[in-house]
Amino acid sequence: MRLIASMFLLCLSLLGLPAQAETVNDLYQVREPVASQQPEERNQALVRALDTLVVRLSGDPKAVQNPALEALRKDPQQLISQYGYEGQTLVVDFDPVTTERTLRQAGVPLWSANRPAILAWWLNRSAEGASLVGDGQEAAAPLNQAAQNRGLPLRLPLADLEEQLLATPEQLTSAQPGALAQASERYGADALLAVDASEADGKWQAQWRLWLGDSREQGTAEAVDNAALADAVLAEVSQRLAPRFVVAPGAGQDLELEVQGADLARYAELSRLLEPFGARLLKVEGDRLEYRVNASPEQLRAQLALAGLQESPPEAPAAPAPSSDPQAAPAPQIVPRSNLLRFHW
Repeated sequence: MRLIASMFLLCLSLLGLPAQAETVNDLYQVREPVASQQPEERNQALVRALDTLVVRLSGDPKAVQNPALEALRKDPQQLISQYGYEGQTLVVDFDPVTTERTLRQAGVPLWSANRPAILAWWLNRSAEGASLVGDGQEAAAPLNQAAQNRGLPLRLPLADLEEQLLATPEQLTSAQPGALAQASERYGADALLAVDASEADGKWQAQWRLWLGDSREQGTAEAVDNAALADAVLAEVSQRLAPRFVVAPGAGQDLELEVQGADLARYAELSRLLEPFGARLLKVEGDRLEYRVNASPEQLRAQLALAGLQESPPEAPAAPAPSSDPQAAPAPQIVPRSNLLRFHW
């Protein structure tokens, strides 16, 4: 009761800065196109849906080749809560609890639903001209569908006149985000994705760059149409991001985590971000929280960065208290805990 009471008294204000990471909606729902509603076509689509989900949850296209999943791929319905048709699309809802437990037992590393929000500056260039894809535009539909397919929280700019003038091919393919980063600040995303997509000879190709914190990624993609190109680019982005956040069964270590500067809103967000690591709250003192987690330090740092947390320097060794007896042996120096990570807002 004392710990619960401390949490409610931690801070009555909800004015703390919100974390930018987003919880992906419908993470366990997969939409697969089908040619008909015949049983054979449906069964094939269910296998494809399972493969899509495994890649979405692991970020690894090779995960579907795991021998431990062979029996599951022959009968994916054991993980499915329901499915139905929307026109020429089979909509499959997998049971989150059963699916996660089964995949973990198979040794598949999983990426939780808490993922970095990505702001995409996507320029389409064709014979008809060039246009920055904006939120709410018809051209945004393939990007949003690809993001849902890959399990990525995607945001798009308003694409007003000022932003259309800013998003030139030269700016989008620059090694540094420059003015693009400044223009992105108002959208409050974690990552910035710049894509220069062009059509030539009946094919679409793209150069893309991704910035997340201090890390940089880049690549190219090619596809038959713009929708397939969007899926190819976001598939690559997912594969580059996932290794920082996936939690492999048994790969973590016991760590103690100290977080300074918490309030009630931040506590709730922190609990959500730490969920994949089996976090257990140990102590609350004012605005300081102490947890025990099972994770690698690198993955924990990546996850906490999504909440805007900064790592604090290690604890300084505590000096021994002076003794009044000159003949007494010196008190032992208190050594900082090696498994402690400290962060603050």
